[in-house]
Amino acid sequence: MVRAQRLGFALLLAAACTANADAKDVVIHAGTLIDGIAQTPRHEVSITIRNDEIVAVEAGFKTPADATVIDLSNATVLPGFIDCHVHISAKLPSRTNATEDWLTHSDIDRAFDAALYTRQMLQQGFTSARDVGGGDETVAVRNAIASGRIAGPRLWVSLEPLGPTAGHGDPKNGLDPKLTHAGWQNGIVDTPDEARIRVREHKRRGADLIKIMPSGGIASTGDDPRQQLMTNEEMRIVVDTAHALGMKVAAHIYPAGAIENAVRAGVDSVEHGSFATAQTFALMKEHGTYLVPTLTVYDVFYAAARDHPELLTPGTAPKELANDLLPKKNLPLAIKSDVKIAYGTDIGEGNHAMEFDLLVANGMSALQAIFAATRNAADLIGASNRIGSVQAGRFADLVAVAGDPLKDPAQLQHVQFVMKGGVVYRANGAPTAAGTN
Repeated sequence: MVRAQRLGFALLLAAACTANADAKDVVIHAGTLIDGIAQTPRHEVSITIRNDEIVAVEAGFKTPADATVIDLSNATVLPGFIDCHVHISAKLPSRTNATEDWLTHSDIDRAFDAALYTRQMLQQGFTSARDVGGGDETVAVRNAIASGRIAGPRLWVSLEPLGPTAGHGDPKNGLDPKLTHAGWQNGIVDTPDEARIRVREHKRRGADLIKIMPSGGIASTGDDPRQQLMTNEEMRIVVDTAHALGMKVAAHIYPAGAIENAVRAGVDSVEHGSFATAQTFALMKEHGTYLVPTLTVYDVFYAAARDHPELLTPGTAPKELANDLLPKKNLPLAIKSDVKIAYGTDIGEGNHAMEFDLLVANGMSALQAIFAATRNAADLIGASNRIGSVQAGRFADLVAVAGDPLKDPAQLQHVQFVMKGGVVYRANGAPTAAGTN
């Protein structure tokens, strides 16, 4: 069976590479299907794929004479995972000096890093992602992936986060004030008029969405994560301008009062939300605002602050140690409040699938965590009609694991099969030729 299965993968890749209009349909035999829609799995299902799209999902194992069959009858098939908070060129904090990297790496350097990390992300099962805070390199990498020049997830990008001078997104924080770079002003917003202009500039440069930083942060020098730094009017202008241009707004934000002000201003998602209260979550639920909790980044940076504080931005290790354990304690309150939650890790390099275990360990069911990374994430991005579920009319973005992830969520960190847009990038637990380009 293994030999026949590998032959099926090879035939599929050949058909995809030739872009032949007469190429055979592909039928996947899924032993178990978690489709991103139903609350219960389906068993013995056939998924028919034509070019890059799912055209049918049917009960039973269908074997049309004119189709290529991929046998996943002993596996669990799911929609491709979606990470709603990534930084595609970000290195792990335990592997590089943050300040040195910021000052010595150009956008071109970061683009090469991003090409590597996005390929790794795809191998982990993430067929779509939302980059919320980069530069022009994120647009270039997004476009290179979309045109098939490099392998990676479908990307939605925000460019530089918008925030005030001396705020969490100000690149000059902690540096010699005489140092300057033309790009360091791309995200600075100190008035409502500047807010409007920056949103329009980001749209012109290729942004799909806008990110704001209304409060101080943790991994930055000199600012306080418990203070609101953008004015309510600045936030409102950002949201109104972005929405008028068809773009959503993500808010990196911590304190409860600032979150509530951002929600009233109309942001589409709260990233992190570490100090939210029951009242905060109730307001978010009322407005339909998503929470993207990003537990992964807190684990990663807490360990770095504990073991390698010298590698972090100056003065930030104490903030990490004081605040990074709070989001885990707060997640059960968000779940109880029934606020909408989407999956996000806030990393580039590293294991994007570790968020599954963290979500489950801190109050989610395995199915809730899967929904956060599929249908909820697609809804937040605004692409539910194309990604996030296994049904006709969606992209053929599929992953498979060997066991039952509802009983053993750790299976989600060991993806055996990855298909994006009808092309197989991982098979039998290893990258295919398409997955190494």
